[in-house]
Amino acid sequence: MRFISIYLAGYFILIVGALLALWQAGVLARIAPVWIVIGLLIAVGLGIMLAVVSGRPAIARED
Repeated sequence: MRFISIYLAGYFILIVGALLALWQAGVLARIAPVWIVIGLLIAVGLGIMLAVVSGRPAIARED
């Protein structure tokens, strides 16, 4: 659980880098702002879900 914040920070840096690349290429100028916001919400939600799953503690079973 201690690396979740590092994972989320890296994920958000990845999202910002991808957005900057799309902006520089002129792709974002052709997309409606509503769809950009929807895509960002999906990406942030996916990042949070991945961070929670990767930070889940392993439970060892004793049989």
